[in-house]
Amino acid sequence: MSIGAAVRAHEVLRFDYEAPNWTGEQRPWQPPRRAEPHHLLTWGGRWYLMAVDLDQNDWRTFRVDRMTPKSPTGQRFSPRQLSGGDVAGCIDASFRGGERPCRGEFIPAAPAAEIAGWVHRRAIVEALGPGRCRVPAGSWSWDRLAAWVGMFDVNLEIVGPAELKEAAARLSRRYSVAAR
Repeated sequence: MSIGAAVRAHEVLRFDYEAPNWTGEQRPWQPPRRAEPHHLLTWGGRWYLMAVDLDQNDWRTFRVDRMTPKSPTGQRFSPRQLSGGDVAGCIDASFRGGERPCRGEFIPAAPAAEIAGWVHRRAIVEALGPGRCRVPAGSWSWDRLAAWVGMFDVNLEIVGPAELKEAAARLSRRYSVAAR
């Protein structure tokens, strides 16, 4: 079973995990990790899994390229509430050490892998299925966030909040006047 399939099926995932080794010393053998996979997303050009580590009973973020999935357990779970709010807030705080005051979300009509190449470290990309993904992002102003969202060369839906939708409408009016 793929990691994405385990996320969608709410199935406990078992995997070997190669944590970063800064010392170069050989590490002792570790038993497979067990986790409840909740979100598969990209950040800075890499895929990550946000999951509840069942041995630590806490949320963890795992780099997918360091994971070697094992046979599925078949055990299902009920998704848990994120301890820090939404996926974007948790990842942003984890990787950047802080949050931007204007936070919005949009859904591009494109695969996550395609959009991930455009966002770099500015936002995360959460796969929603073939041809769709969710991009929660933040900025220091609504107009700035709306301008960044408008740079994607795909059809998209601005989910919200209302301030982001209003900023997008303002920019649309400005561009319309400028193009005359």
